[in-house]
Amino acid sequence: MNEARVAALVMAAGRGQRLGGDDPKQYRRIGGVSVLTRSLALFASHPRVDRVLAVIHDDDRARYAEATASLRLAPPVSGGTTRQESVRLGLERLAADPPDLVLIHDAARPLTPPAVVGRVIEALTASAGAIPALAVADTLKRGEDGRVTGTLPRTGLYRAQTPQGFRFPEILDAHRRFAGAELTDDAAVAEAAGISVAMVPGDEAAFKITTADDLERARRLAGETRTGTGFDVHRFGPGDHVWLCGVRVPHDRGLVGHSDADVGLHALTDAILGAIGAGDIGEHFPSSDPRWRGGASSGFLSHAAGLVAARGGRIVHVDVTVICERPKVSPHRDTMRAAIAAILAVDLNRVSVKATTTEGLGFTGRQEGIAVQAAATVIL
Repeated sequence: MNEARVAALVMAAGRGQRLGGDDPKQYRRIGGVSVLTRSLALFASHPRVDRVLAVIHDDDRARYAEATASLRLAPPVSGGTTRQESVRLGLERLAADPPDLVLIHDAARPLTPPAVVGRVIEALTASAGAIPALAVADTLKRGEDGRVTGTLPRTGLYRAQTPQGFRFPEILDAHRRFAGAELTDDAAVAEAAGISVAMVPGDEAAFKITTADDLERARRLAGETRTGTGFDVHRFGPGDHVWLCGVRVPHDRGLVGHSDADVGLHALTDAILGAIGAGDIGEHFPSSDPRWRGGASSGFLSHAAGLVAARGGRIVHVDVTVICERPKVSPHRDTMRAAIAAILAVDLNRVSVKATTTEGLGFTGRQEGIAVQAAATVIL
């Protein structure tokens, strides 16, 4: 049996006036990507979806073209004066080459996980309609003039989400029959037409952006992942130890530097600064400043971590590679990881320290110094 053909209809014709501002909410950005782009990409990249069609406002055609420049989509459909009318117009466009199943989704739910889409499609093998839903957990009150007038039982109550999925011929017929009925969602249209609608588990991430607080919540959840790299070198000089990745390692020589010359923490500091576009370690702690003479490099790394936190971000992983012949790093690796984790205030499993040699080649091979390269991943 051939697999059902699935089309996704993404509703993006609304004005989103409750959010405020000049741009409709579907064109606001989350982590540099518009809300609409994220919603369309959810379906364009889903392995079970064959076709994606957006329903938009005629005033937004230039915005839509910009938001979808990186996606391969069918030409958009102009929406109507209500959401219900806009859905029907989208379904009529699909009817020219009808799919077996259609998913109707609010563009204002940009963080819906792909697994929710899969669950809805799967439910349509046994039901003519299916929606993702979450059981109501809060106590429900009826109120009037700012006062509670009653308590409603929440047993059997659910919050409906999207995408709402249907067998195409049935939902097209239902929207034609109940055009202008001003029903609140497509499941309500299906119910009015006597179509059986199944429920599958929804997801809290699939919430709808309606207010400014919702948009901020979406930005916090989505975040923006950035990666920075760092590289540093220090030559050997007189001494009986080296500071390396926050650990005092006995050695027959020391490392030369303005501070404690911890080449590992210096490279890692640069990696974190690079991830947030905050320059390099020399800009923050210049070697010409006597305040940093002999200073602990842990303070440099802590400063970089503080800059990430000040931007509402968090460090999710760091990776340090030490390049030298001696001293041996492996006996101290776990201590180094623990020292870095403590400075950054992250879990130990988010810190990697490795070591390698250059097989006797170059200045590290001649044991003239130590080089370190580092990478840091942060979410802003």
